[in-house]
Amino acid sequence: MATQELDQKSLEKYLWGAATALRGTIDAGDYKQYIFPLLFFKRISDVYDEEFENALAESDGDMEYAAFAENHHFQIPEGAHWKDVRETTVNIGLALQNAMRAIEQANPETLHGIFGDASWTNKDRLSDAMLTNLIEHYSQQTLNLSNVPDDKLGNAYEYLIKEFADDSGHTAAEFYTNRTVVKLMTMIMDPQPGESVYDPTCGSGGLLLNCALHLKEESKEYRTLKLYGQEINLITSAIARMNMFMHGIEEFDIVRGNTLSNPGFLENDELKRFNVILANPPYSIKSWDRKSFENDPFGRNVWGTPPQGCADYAFQQHIQKSLDTKNGRSISLWPHGILFRDSEAEMRRKMIEEDLVECVIGLGPNLFYNSPMEACLLITKTNKEPSKKGKVLIINAVKEVRQGKNIAYLDNDHIERIHKAYSAFKDEKGFCKVVSIADVISHKASLNMPLYVSNVNSVENTLSLDEVIRNWKQSSESLSRSMDQLFEDLG
Repeated sequence: MATQELDQKSLEKYLWGAATALRGTIDAGDYKQYIFPLLFFKRISDVYDEEFENALAESDGDMEYAAFAENHHFQIPEGAHWKDVRETTVNIGLALQNAMRAIEQANPETLHGIFGDASWTNKDRLSDAMLTNLIEHYSQQTLNLSNVPDDKLGNAYEYLIKEFADDSGHTAAEFYTNRTVVKLMTMIMDPQPGESVYDPTCGSGGLLLNCALHLKEESKEYRTLKLYGQEINLITSAIARMNMFMHGIEEFDIVRGNTLSNPGFLENDELKRFNVILANPPYSIKSWDRKSFENDPFGRNVWGTPPQGCADYAFQQHIQKSLDTKNGRSISLWPHGILFRDSEAEMRRKMIEEDLVECVIGLGPNLFYNSPMEACLLITKTNKEPSKKGKVLIINAVKEVRQGKNIAYLDNDHIERIHKAYSAFKDEKGFCKVVSIADVISHKASLNMPLYVSNVNSVENTLSLDEVIRNWKQSSESLSRSMDQLFEDLG
């Protein structure tokens, strides 16, 4: 058994090694529902042993004292330890499932349902031989705190989340938000000690977690940050909770459920309000309960009811209604369409007229997993600073991006440039512009970037809506003529 502290790269290689054992029999999109619970089970078993040894040492070998609940983060009932499962030779899936359920029941306040609902007993998918391989793989290292401190394991866990996203194709966006965009969003929101932070569609918890890590990096008291998240998918919500524990974060509340039809955080029968909201909601959902949103019991349809084919403004209104009235601020990642789509123009106009929009940041293509579409950040405040009232900052950062294999990234210089422009809140030729609400309303409440600031050849080119439409028509006609000519030549 290894006892020296693992370096980051070795740890990541070791953790990812378990996934290779599943190749061929388990779909890549399903790796996470087996690997994460196993890893968490191993971690809490090893930490329990470490706590037991420490308690033995300080009590001169008092076994009864060492087993006291007060000496342990989590309780592991007799027969439910990693070693018990490791000693099992037949029906290993059943032994695993029983151990995990026993641990959940022994820690109802913290670990209820945390291991998810994977079918460990399905021998067509997970034979005893495969489970033995997985368990022996993880048994090679001791994952206690002295070997693998929280920050190191947390980083490795995030690495695994990223690898699963790369591997799993279409399911990636459900639980993974581009970490470079997460960093920018966190810097802009700048959560402070003691504040409440909420993510209504929290996936694997990356946005919430980064708020705590942001404070930690600034040597501020991150443990007083109150983190809240809701996630519709069972395994993803469990992964988010494990993610917090793996990083040593314990002050959080992540619930499972549909945020639009069944919001999980209420106070006095109203939506709970938060200081900071960060979100990367699922975009353009078609199957949602539009009918009940028309008469929403929580009064979220303040600007109107979105079209059935696109729930984006249902989420945005949920976010706005969940903000603290004094200092609430939100940032949400969307496709550019929310800035200009006609079907949402009336809702967008009301949001702008109420002086809630502080800033819009146009980001480049490919920042969403498995989607080439361009992303944007919509930033709102319930109580803007006097100098910003009646104004919106528009940052056209579409070119601030580096293309990767499956997904694009913001480099540190991109993040710095965007954050600096946001903080300065002033015009920068070819990059950003402060516009009046009246100006936006005169453009049919469109926040479409090229209307206000274009970065073509880094020369500012402010166009009217009519000019944008005229240019688009001209380019369409030109393309049509080129196509006709091509077919004539071929004929």
